[in-house]
Amino acid sequence: MIYEIALLPVHKDRIDAFRNAFAEVAHLLTRAEGYAGHMLAQGIETPEQFNLIVRWRSLEDHTPGFEESEDHRLFMQGLEDCFSQEPTVYHIKAAGDLPGWPIPGI
Repeated sequence: MIYEIALLPVHKDRIDAFRNAFAEVAHLLTRAEGYAGHMLAQGIETPEQFNLIVRWRSLEDHTPGFEESEDHRLFMQGLEDCFSQEPTVYHIKAAGDLPGWPIPGI
């Protein structure tokens, strides 16, 4: 399993619109090959910063898999008007010997 971490900067006046838009496009993510769960979290000190953590079976399921799909294009199209700048995405893998990994439910 790997985790995709997407840092999603949202315009302050578009936070509610972003939440609604994400709810409308989330099904495009959840039906992707290799998808194994996600969590969308809003920053406390910076509420306009959202973090999307997606668990994937493999890196290839996310990229090139989902990222090169029509569903990904539609997913991003549904959110892009809310972004204040380009999202940042990186990947991590669970350190199996650390307590608390993997995070249950994501």
